[in-house]
Amino acid sequence: MKKTIALLGATGKVGGKISEILLKDGFHLKLIAQTESKFERFKDLGAEVIPADIMDVSALTEAFRNADAAYVMTPPDFGAVSYRAFQRKVGDAVIEAVKKSGIQYIVNLSSCGGHMHEGNGLIGGLAEQEVKLNQLENVNVLHLRPAYFLDNSLLNAPLIKQLGINGTTADADHEIPMVATKDIAAVAAAYLAKLDFEGKSVQAILGQRNYSFNEITEIIGNAIGKPDLQYVQFPVEQSIQAMVEQGLSADVAKDIAGMETSLKSGVMNYEKRTAANTSPTSAEVFIQEAFLPWYNSL
Repeated sequence: MKKTIALLGATGKVGGKISEILLKDGFHLKLIAQTESKFERFKDLGAEVIPADIMDVSALTEAFRNADAAYVMTPPDFGAVSYRAFQRKVGDAVIEAVKKSGIQYIVNLSSCGGHMHEGNGLIGGLAEQEVKLNQLENVNVLHLRPAYFLDNSLLNAPLIKQLGINGTTADADHEIPMVATKDIAAVAAAYLAKLDFEGKSVQAILGQRNYSFNEITEIIGNAIGKPDLQYVQFPVEQSIQAMVEQGLSADVAKDIAGMETSLKSGVMNYEKRTAANTSPTSAEVFIQEAFLPWYNSL
């Protein structure tokens, strides 16, 4: 008999791909959704959709109850006045629901850099949640710590198309591990299917290899027929102001810039690369499969 898995964030880049994998393999999924209409494709595949706010402890408890495992994460709220406070509210709701439901297996989406509580921007809140989950008794918790998302390059496609440059506040030449979200989803789905972890543990997911932002820009430039595409390291304050003008709260913009600027200090390079934490999708493949179609559609 196939397991029942509860999932948060099934409309996200990772959660959506996990859902597709597990539904294809015949698992029963309980998806927590604030906007039920966004989950129609999953309902058509047989998923149970539970309309609820992610901070609704009662709804989360019911979703977790009688489930074999749950995938949990903190979805973004780019308008949050205090992003850390938002992360804490979501995290505390999850913790309370785990306690009340009696669920015994949790796969938690954290991040490389999740060993640090400060100096790493928005990752600090994920580190805090790791500690809270580790304090749960009689619950097996696996923290996934993926590297920098290759998928973040999709956010820069309009910038590249309109201004002919690529850029963030991150250092241009410092190499960091970068991973495609489909690789994260594959790892998460495998653990949720097998439930072969015990106690409290960490699994890094580092992508195929390390890249600098200059190298990523070169790969993108070659793919779109602009081999001279340049990477620009934006001043922090200028970048924060630009994000605020795009609708992000000042605190969220500051946390994003804080994460990007912390990369040079080795936040993403903390985990030693091994065969077990290296995943298959290269930046070259990702740019061809995901970035190029999106860029061409703009």
